[in-house]
Amino acid sequence: MNFELFIAKKIHFSKEGNKQVTPPAVRIAMIGIALGLAVMILSVAIIIGFKKEIRNKVIGFGSHIQISNFNNNTSYETAPIAVSDTLFNELRAYPGIRHVEKFATKPGILKTDVDFQGIILKGIDQDFDWTFFRENLKEGDLFTIHPKNTTTDVIISQYLSDLLRLKTGDSFLTYFVQEEVRARKFTITGIYETDFLDYDKLFVIGDIKQVRRLNGWEQDEVSGLELVVDNYNRLDDMAEDLYFDLIEKQDRNGNSFYVRSIKELNPMIFNWLQVLDMNVVVILVLMLAVAGFTMISGLLIIILERTHMIGILKALGEDNTSIRKIFLYVSFFLIGKGMIWGNLIGISLCFLQSRFQILTLDPATYYLNAVPVDLNLLSLILLNIGTLTASMLMMLGPSYLITQIDPAQSIRFE
Repeated sequence: MNFELFIAKKIHFSKEGNKQVTPPAVRIAMIGIALGLAVMILSVAIIIGFKKEIRNKVIGFGSHIQISNFNNNTSYETAPIAVSDTLFNELRAYPGIRHVEKFATKPGILKTDVDFQGIILKGIDQDFDWTFFRENLKEGDLFTIHPKNTTTDVIISQYLSDLLRLKTGDSFLTYFVQEEVRARKFTITGIYETDFLDYDKLFVIGDIKQVRRLNGWEQDEVSGLELVVDNYNRLDDMAEDLYFDLIEKQDRNGNSFYVRSIKELNPMIFNWLQVLDMNVVVILVLMLAVAGFTMISGLLIIILERTHMIGILKALGEDNTSIRKIFLYVSFFLIGKGMIWGNLIGISLCFLQSRFQILTLDPATYYLNAVPVDLNLLSLILLNIGTLTASMLMMLGPSYLITQIDPAQSIRFE
């Protein structure tokens, strides 16, 4: 029989005795652990969810990796690259690449009878992956790209729809400033809303052949290629491998290829998301400290209450290590019970927010209309292991008090 565990169970689970200090101390310690773990679960779930949502929105507009003309500047008025079938097929077969699509961009001014707005016409081809815009489509339908005929159908954002009072089925003129101003008439088939206003207020999605005709490009010329990778965690490695594989290649016009990941294209956004990790670390450290010190005070009170028992055990021959184990087991029981309640509270709040979106956000500031949560099993397990380990390590200090208790005096202690 494990003697220390037996005594610890008697101390923790026994209903006998007339001590009145232990129950409040135990409750406060367990509440500290429960609230600390619940806050940590919520913090990690919210930060992971927030980063994932923002990242997916940016990737939805620009994919994981872009290949463009090396001579391009940072504007959307781009120099073209000629994409051969050989290069396109090589990229589709490249290890780790899930999807490849062509695109072309052209700045313009969208004008109605009462207002106007600067926009970017993003031309797409038949190979375009509609998943992102299908998930964010609020009204109407997506359009079809024909292999030969040029379509005037487009989809616009809810922001542009509200600003310019446009709806599905409406037509509008867009003016493109070149050597001479050119006008094109487009028809709205659908309205999307991503709440990512930096892009919602800009992008109108249309046929790539419209951009080619405006720029006088050949059939194989595009602003660039967008690549989707299988594993986001390997994005930097994939971008670097592609960069060195294509660095010595040129298109038929002698243009060099420029490979950039979405992180390089949007450094401000991804640097901002990295800063959020530091916020999580600070919250975890603070919550562990609060829960740990609450638990320390609870254990000290329990030890002081059991001074008489400690003296008797020492008089009977038990050493300090054995008695410290008893109170570490008691701490384990208290921490475990607090963690059970912490998990129940944290997971329940995450579920409620995910299901009912109780806490809302201003999309103009946070790019989201509600607080996102993404709680995965691995994060939950690591949080529980970390909390239990840190809390038990913090218990080693106060348990040292047992070694300072003198049996002769403690037996007379009341």
